[in-house]
Amino acid sequence: MTESAPPTRREHDVLGGCDVPAEAYWGVHTARAMRNFRLGGDRVGDSRALVRALGQVKKAAARANRDLGLLDPDKAFAIDQACDRVIVGDFDEQFPVSLVQGGAGTSTNMNANEVIANIALEHLGYPRGAYEVLHPNEHLNLGQSTNDVYPTAVKLALLESSQQLLVSMQTLKQAFGRKAAEFRGIVKVGRTQLQDAVPMTLGQEFRTYEIMIGEDQARLREAMAHLHEINLGATAIGTGVNTHPQYAELVRGHLEGITELPLVTAADLVEATQDCGAFVLLSATVKRAAVKMSKVCNDLRLLSSGPRAGLAEISLPARQAGSSIMPGKVNPVIPELVNQVAFEIIGLDLTVTVAAEAGQLQLNAFEPVIASSLLRGIRHLAIAFESLALDCVDDIHAQEDNLREFAASGIGLATALSPVIGYAAASEVATEAMRSRRSVLDVVLERGYLSSDEASALIAGGLTLN
Repeated sequence: MTESAPPTRREHDVLGGCDVPAEAYWGVHTARAMRNFRLGGDRVGDSRALVRALGQVKKAAARANRDLGLLDPDKAFAIDQACDRVIVGDFDEQFPVSLVQGGAGTSTNMNANEVIANIALEHLGYPRGAYEVLHPNEHLNLGQSTNDVYPTAVKLALLESSQQLLVSMQTLKQAFGRKAAEFRGIVKVGRTQLQDAVPMTLGQEFRTYEIMIGEDQARLREAMAHLHEINLGATAIGTGVNTHPQYAELVRGHLEGITELPLVTAADLVEATQDCGAFVLLSATVKRAAVKMSKVCNDLRLLSSGPRAGLAEISLPARQAGSSIMPGKVNPVIPELVNQVAFEIIGLDLTVTVAAEAGQLQLNAFEPVIASSLLRGIRHLAIAFESLALDCVDDIHAQEDNLREFAASGIGLATALSPVIGYAAASEVATEAMRSRRSVLDVVLERGYLSSDEASALIAGGLTLN
């Protein structure tokens, strides 16, 4: 015996008929998109923020069209209720289309139209697919186009994702701040070009990291501000064709109330519909944060190198065995994770840049890969930053004996003597100390440049650091 095929329903579009699983809330357009875009990987439904944003946009549109008398109140209410269920995540599995898709996001928009239409039909007491009662295009897409729905939803999703990134950045900033305070009195050798430079404190080193992440938080907030400008009401190319003159402002107001975000309709919708500048700016800002923290992770790996044959100035927490062949080896796996996420984001930023540049005339057809790249990169960076804070920085310890030894023997101490004994004499002292492997203080005393008390006082003064 063979199993019977699962039941289907027949739906139609401009290309003809198509069988859709009877239990699916999506319809013919989604079915064709699933066949056309077989990339695997992230689907629309895998992005909780994007699905929520689509529900919010469709809810605002239904309310605006109801207010204008263009949508029957009963249908508007059913759509409203259906959107609420999409917004809270009841139907994420009904968004199976690949995030990266042809058609400028049309498949994502139609996927949302179909799912919400069929949920609304059930609210009204009709079966899925009864589009003669409530239609994905006629009612769910009323006064809309993919070209204003999709970028608006993507911006809302990116605002949510970026806010989560800000939270992770704050967690990391506070972790660095705690270590800066803990290490404030520990003197070490500062380095330039990987060579000994002048003394500093380990606290200063970690305070730098705290300030760096704080600066990137400020830049991210600035970039996010540009995402509050939306083009709902633009429809196909920004002229507002097929919309009521009051629709743009009404839908903006409803969306603002639903999202509790300060949204503004773009001053020129034709320009806004083709402009991907806000996405480029956000991508560059995310890349900046990733690059800077990757540099910090390079520092952490260097400072913890060893534990016997490296710098070994700090120790990182051991999180897992580091080798399948070398017993006892432990690797800096959390900083390495952040490094690799940064490498990924650098590549994703290039993707966003090229996709934004590739727009033509009144529309950019490549917003799906922009959305996919940004949502993925921001999500990964937020996870990486939180891991860096909680799984690494919080449990970093100073190797004080090594730091003290390096500081005492460091050639950089000669810099503290230079204003008194002169640059030439200080250079001779530094050279002799390196050649003979003795301390700077020993050479200064041997050559009679200063008394023991004078040299000790000057060197101590040179190590008086905030």
